[in-house]
Amino acid sequence: MTGSGNSGKIERYSSGGPWEAAFGYSRAVAVGEYVHVSGCTAIVEGNLAHEGDPHHQTLAAFRIALDAIAHFGLGPADVVRTRMFITHSRDSDDVGRAHGELFGDTRPAATMVVVASLIDSRMLVEVEVDAYRGRAES
Repeated sequence: MTGSGNSGKIERYSSGGPWEAAFGYSRAVAVGEYVHVSGCTAIVEGNLAHEGDPHHQTLAAFRIALDAIAHFGLGPADVVRTRMFITHSRDSDDVGRAHGELFGDTRPAATMVVVASLIDSRMLVEVEVDAYRGRAES
């Protein structure tokens, strides 16, 4: 980790995922008031969880993203933007329902896009999260 607090220095967090070091990226990067989480899938302990189940893959992927922001002391209420990349439009309801279960009270800005494929053809969804670690004024 580099830097401290939210003084504008860059802080990096690694979850130890298999591709982070090989591909040269961090699970999450915090700068200033924002934390940006890299794409997360349902890879849990090196294996794809919930093969064939877009709803549970989405929940697993968002849990990984939420674990990353928790490293910076944040939670679901601090999420201001999400992105969901799905490989089949037929999965949009299942993925959207999972998003609603996690963020229904927070209601961040959200985008869902259908893509041709992900790095592993068994992956049905990849998610990104941006969180705000400043304090909103009332």
